[in-house]
Amino acid sequence: MKISEVQANSNATLDGVEVVSKGEVREFMRFDKPGRVCNCPIKDGSGEMQLTLWNDEIGLVDAGDTVKITDGWVKEWNGKLQISLGKKGRIEKL
Repeated sequence: MKISEVQANSNATLDGVEVVSKGEVREFMRFDKPGRVCNCPIKDGSGEMQLTLWNDEIGLVDAGDTVKITDGWVKEWNGKLQISLGKKGRIEKL
C-alpha cells in the first residue's frame, strides 16, 4: 500500500517507506507510569505522513532508514494522518 492510499481509522501495511527524520523524544507520565514518544516523518513516491513511535519502538529506526510497517494503525490528528504500530503492528528495516 502507498501512503496516498492510507485512510484514517484503519490498519495499513506500508512497504519501502523512508524515515525522513527522527523528531525529538518527549517524555510524559500517564497513569503514574513514565513513557516516551517520538514523531518521524515518513515518505514514499506518493506522499508523506507521520510515524509515531512509543517507548522501546523509538530505538528500532533512524533517519534515512527504509522500513516496512506491517498492520500499523492509522488515525487523524490535527488534520493530518499518523501511523503507529498499535497493539498488532510491526516495523522492520529493509
